[in-house]
Amino acid sequence: MEFEQLKLSNQLCFPIYAASRLITRTYQPMLDELGITYPQYMVLMVLWEQDSMPVNTIAKKLILNTNTVTPLLKRMEVQGIVKRTRSDEDERKVTVSLTDKGLQLRTLAAEIPEKLVAQLDTDKISVDELIDLREKLNRLIDLMTER
Repeated sequence: MEFEQLKLSNQLCFPIYAASRLITRTYQPMLDELGITYPQYMVLMVLWEQDSMPVNTIAKKLILNTNTVTPLLKRMEVQGIVKRTRSDEDERKVTVSLTDKGLQLRTLAAEIPEKLVAQLDTDKISVDELIDLREKLNRLIDLMTER
């Protein structure tokens, strides 16, 4: 084939994209039980590590634009999971905090990572290989965010 570099099977982006979609699909039934989406789960993980932070910090940690995160946070506020508070000094600055419901979800979600690993740990890929893959992907993310 001419233009061998354009074959889907030769791309780095496609297996990363496909794996991400498939992992998210695997998470979905567990998240459905909690009444949250995968993007909401990512926001919650950030806030479970450190509660009460500005919207732009959440966006930066998730490598998203604030205009992507803001509607997500608004929906989470309507669900009673987070509370958004405008700064008195600068109303453009909004801080996001967990509500009691958001904190309770942490306890319910605590088993999700273990369940996911249990579904992926087979004779085709081991936990050690998954950890190695995560570390390599984190290095790739670091490299690409430095640019």
